Amino acid sequence: MRKLVLEVQMSIDGYIADKNGRTDWMLWNWGDEWPWDEELRKYHTDLTASADCVLLSRKMAEEGFIHHWTAVAEKKNSPQADFAKKAADMRKVVFTKTLKKSVWENTVLAKGDIKEEVNKLKTEKGKSLIAYGGADFASSLIKADLIDEYHLIINPVVLGSGLSIFDKINSPLNLSSVSSTHYSCGITVLRYDRVA
Repeated sequence: MRKLVLEVQMSIDGYIADKNGRTDWMLWNWGDEWPWDEELRKYHTDLTASADCVLLSRKMAEEGFIHHWTAVAEKKNSPQADFAKKAADMRKVVFTKTLKKSVWENTVLAKGDIKEEVNKLKTEKGKSLIAYGGADFASSLIKADLIDEYHLIINPVVLGSGLSIFDKINSPLNLSSVSSTHYSCGITVLRYDRVA
């Protein structure tokens, strides 16, 4: 069975956006400048390459995830081009209750129950599945106990309040700590696996 990997950036106090939904406090957030060090860039790109399908919320898809990374993949001189090409070439599944059809290439819509849809994808042959957030979508995946690996990219900032991906769980989420890696740019990546 395939694994579902969640990679998400957050603050030290566990928020993925501030209370207004802003993420400009992150060291890197889709901009042309990529202030992550080479080791962290490689980690991120290799993690993406370990998957062959991206799970997205309708909101993230409509906010431009697919178009953005497809455009960056064409910029041969961009330091993000390798990651962008991997993300652009992968199959995408957009979870939606409102869209009637996909307007994106290599993308299908998942309109049913999130647990049923993800478990069906997990039984297909292939590499891992990967999700990058946002808050509501990641929360739904976590609440449904669908995440197998958590890759939490901790930015060196404390927000005090904001959007959490863990605020909708109904019982303790037992995880196994796999690694904690500090990078020279100031980011720490925490890796946890779901306890079966």
